Amino acid sequence: MSGAVQIVGLSQFNAQMIALERDIQRATRIATAHAAHLAEAAIKEMLTTSSHPKGTPTPSAPGDPPSLVTGTLRRSIKVVGPVPVGWGRWLAEVGPTAVYGRVQELGGPAGRGAELPPRPYVQPAYERLVTTGQIWTVYHHAWRTALAAH
Repeated sequence: MSGAVQIVGLSQFNAQMIALERDIQRATRIATAHAAHLAEAAIKEMLTTSSHPKGTPTPSAPGDPPSLVTGTLRRSIKVVGPVPVGWGRWLAEVGPTAVYGRVQELGGPAGRGAELPPRPYVQPAYERLVTTGQIWTVYHHAWRTALAAH
């Protein structure tokens, strides 16, 4: 057999690679869900930095998160997903369902000619998770665990 190459164990190798891909996909989905719930908690925390009784004119300062009054905005923060959006990619959405959630975050027309200044609470919460490494840690741990099983 001069010049011949014999490959042994190729089917076992392929099976291991398929199992590894499955486990990495699962780990990524779980990590995405975990990261989304971390974001949900961080956003809700931002919405508890100040409060005032209903009917009193004591809004938070422009640039600060909205003050907690009834808790509706905080309760409206929801996680949707994760859902697959391509090979190895998962998407989870986190944010308010209250109709006024967007105008609180970005500012803008608030009706009757009033202009609401931005009172961001979603972006700062996300930035804190990124800068502290919490999101990276979630994915790193999930992938390390999946790889260690092989």
